[in-house]
Amino acid sequence: MPIMTNDATPSTDTSRSTAPVALTIAGSDPSGGAGLQVDLKTFHALRCYGTAVVSLLTVQNTRSVERVELVDAELVVEQIRHLVGDVPPAAVKTGALGSAELIGAVAAELAEIDAPIAVDPVMISKHGDPLLPEDAVGALRDRLLPMAHVVTPNRLEAAALSGVEIANEADARRAAERLLEFGARAVVVKGVPGGDTLEESGGRRARDLLLTRDAAPRILDAERVETRNLHGSGCVFAAAITARLAHGDEPGDAAVYAKRFVSRAIRDAPELGGGYGPLNLFAKIGEKSAD
Repeated sequence: MPIMTNDATPSTDTSRSTAPVALTIAGSDPSGGAGLQVDLKTFHALRCYGTAVVSLLTVQNTRSVERVELVDAELVVEQIRHLVGDVPPAAVKTGALGSAELIGAVAAELAEIDAPIAVDPVMISKHGDPLLPEDAVGALRDRLLPMAHVVTPNRLEAAALSGVEIANEADARRAAERLLEFGARAVVVKGVPGGDTLEESGGRRARDLLLTRDAAPRILDAERVETRNLHGSGCVFAAAITARLAHGDEPGDAAVYAKRFVSRAIRDAPELGGGYGPLNLFAKIGEKSAD
């Protein structure tokens, strides 16, 4: 049996590889398909050591969200400080924060952390339940976006944050440009129409618009899978970006990788639950490709 010792000297055994630490600050989903639970699974799948700070609690499953309870802002701050002081992250993801007060408190703590940040502006659940009140949208835009290395709104969230209604790809680009003006270094607008109007998009492709400060706009394109098993897909996408940032990727490269990863996870999703089922995170993924 191993010898127990109080010696705190770090091991010099180089055969033990140390995974980068990725931190998620997000809500809890008891079903494990979204929120901090799926963030941690994604971090592990992409060879990161995952840590988590709980921002809100939910009563939900694949069918519905029945209740949301915010964690007290002071307790969230204590979680962050106590954790980061001991296990500093190489990258951070924010998910559902739930209130302007909590957004402000988290933003103040993140300003003290030297790590890239991926912001998933969770406003509405997959079931259509609101997770962020309207009065908190401005706080998210003004406090979190300026420090975001990547922000990953869906089309409706991008419109709410930017003030630009999105009916086509050109609108999505204008919205993304506005979010860059607010301070984000890279923006991925998820669910971009493929034609001049929503009706002309055809729905056969899953298209996201990637815009960074130093590169031309890029469409991240994948075949659309006809499935209800999409629970937590936005969380997985942002968590995969966070994991790749922790490994040292630039924001644009991290987003390209994450698109391939989440597309594969959707394609191979298991049939769990009677509603929006979770994704499959068991697929073997290469270091630089999810193909």
